[in-house]
Amino acid sequence: MHIFRHASREDGPIIRNPAADLGGILPSAEPKHHAAITDPKAVGALMRAIRGYSGEPVTATALQLAPLVFVRPGELRAAEWSEFDLDGATWRIPGVRMKMKNGHVVPLSEQAVAILRELHKLTGTAKLVFPSIRSRARPMSENTVNAALRRLGYTTEEMTGHGFRATASTILNEEGWHHDAIERQLAHVERNEVRAAYNRAEHLPERKRMMQAWADLLDGLAAGASPAMEYDGLHNAISAALATSLAPYVAQIEARLAAVEDRVAANVPRRSITEREEAAQDSHGSLGRQMPLLWGGPRPGRSRARVGGRVGPLFQP
Repeated sequence: MHIFRHASREDGPIIRNPAADLGGILPSAEPKHHAAITDPKAVGALMRAIRGYSGEPVTATALQLAPLVFVRPGELRAAEWSEFDLDGATWRIPGVRMKMKNGHVVPLSEQAVAILRELHKLTGTAKLVFPSIRSRARPMSENTVNAALRRLGYTTEEMTGHGFRATASTILNEEGWHHDAIERQLAHVERNEVRAAYNRAEHLPERKRMMQAWADLLDGLAAGASPAMEYDGLHNAISAALATSLAPYVAQIEARLAAVEDRVAANVPRRSITEREEAAQDSHGSLGRQMPLLWGGPRPGRSRARVGGRVGPLFQP
């Protein structure tokens, strides 16, 4: 159809595009979806399987690195050592190797750098990071990573080398990372040139943090944790820290509440503020002297209602 459209614009016998009437009749090509695992629990199982892979060392390394960098399979297998700055934790892929011909920056997590340093001992003298087992001058086969996944028991309908991109995209979006940062890291083309230039500069710091967080999350999933479990763990850690740091305050408040209840039961008038401060100092030492008065009782002229056997309200604004 495109050939006829071009020919109809040139001098010659063709004056009308004979394929024009087929527009809307011929079915459009369906977009190809690559199988991917996106359930966090299943991703954890996949990561454990990858770490237990016992095949050829270079293949095993490519399999370990693929989920950490989630570049396209061709961009990974043809990687060259000259593109890497391991000290700066950065991988710069030149535009000639990218699908859309734009250079791409991949911030490297600590885990990715460690994997690459180990691989450098094996292939560091070669140009290619992942050379073929038959020739160090050629990259590994495009089917190498997929074949390794099949060896681990994953079918083509379950997981592919390209699928690591969908895995990362899905979970990172669920984790709340900035959509533009994720899209830039996936090297998806921004059609607006001004916005594309802005994104390349603006989102790199966030992408660095995101890539490290992603590697840490994969470690947690491999250990059997889920994002929800990780959140609960952090929440519990914060609660424990607060409970420890606030323990003296809580003890002081509880002591004052107990004293109030005793006085109410005995119908004894409240002591003066000075007396209460002195009692707090005697009970808590230096902490009592440093503590502000946390409860000053009801304001003058306001009654105290008895609720459930206690005098309330206990705290006044």
